[in-house]
Formats: sequence, structure tokens, C-alpha cells
Amino acid sequence: MTFRIGDLARCTRTNPPTIRYYEEIGLLPPADRRDGGQRCYGEEDRRRLTFIRQCREFGFPIDQVRSLVALTQDSDRSCMEARAIAVDHLGAVRDKIAELRKLQSNLADFVRRCDAACAGGPGPDCTILHDMAEPVAGASRSPGREQRQ
Repeated sequence: MTFRIGDLARCTRTNPPTIRYYEEIGLLPPADRRDGGQRCYGEEDRRRLTFIRQCREFGFPIDQVRSLVALTQDSDRSCMEARAIAVDHLGAVRDKIAELRKLQSNLADFVRRCDAACAGGPGPDCTILHDMAEPVAGASRSPGREQRQ
């Protein structure tokens, strides 16, 4: 089966500019061309693009996607390499979750302080706006946790 770029985009839930970009950076091999220069893709391209899209949906950065794609092509390499990449990415995801939890806590604190001190008052007197204008002193300080003077 062969696909034109629009058909490939639809069946892989991507879009033509993304497909062209992946070709440009070498994640997808250059497409065959029909008369008139129209790109023509095969089933292997569809499978590879689906794999790449799913990697991206899991948040793997392009360099890790490139490594995973290379692993799919080399039977001499161990699946432990894929595991190592996944473990590395899992660590990054856990770090991001911790960062987002801290952000959530800080924002909730902003809202609580606003509710207690100024909710409904004039905008310029809002504790959220004041707290956001203060520099963060040291990496351990969370925004909104220090008392204003």
C-alpha cells in the first residue's frame, strides 16, 4: 500500500509539516517521489511514523526518539538500551511531576492568601500581584510564602 503525505498524516494522526520535518531531521527516510514530485510513502513509513508519534506523545525528546528509532532497525542491539532510555525519561517525568506539584502548591497558597487578605478589593492591592513582584530569594523559597513587610 502506498500513501500520499495527506493520507499518511491522517492515518498516523500527524500533519504534513510534521512529516516533512521528520524527514528533514532524518527520523523518517526521504520519501519516494512520484511523477510530478509528489511524496509517496509505504507501510514501513506508516509504522515508523506511528512509532515516532507515540514516542512524542509519551514526551520523549527528539534525541531519545532518534535513539529508539535506531534500536528498531538494529537487531544486534539489546532491548536494554530501550529500557535505559525509558528509565531516563521516567526520571525526567518524575522530576517534572514534582516541579508541577510544587507549582500547584504555590498557586494554591497564592489563592488562599488572596482569599484571606484581599479578595474583592482593588486590583493593585492584591496579594497575588504583590507576591509575584517580589524576587525569589534562594532556590528553596516558594513564591508567596514569605511575609511582606
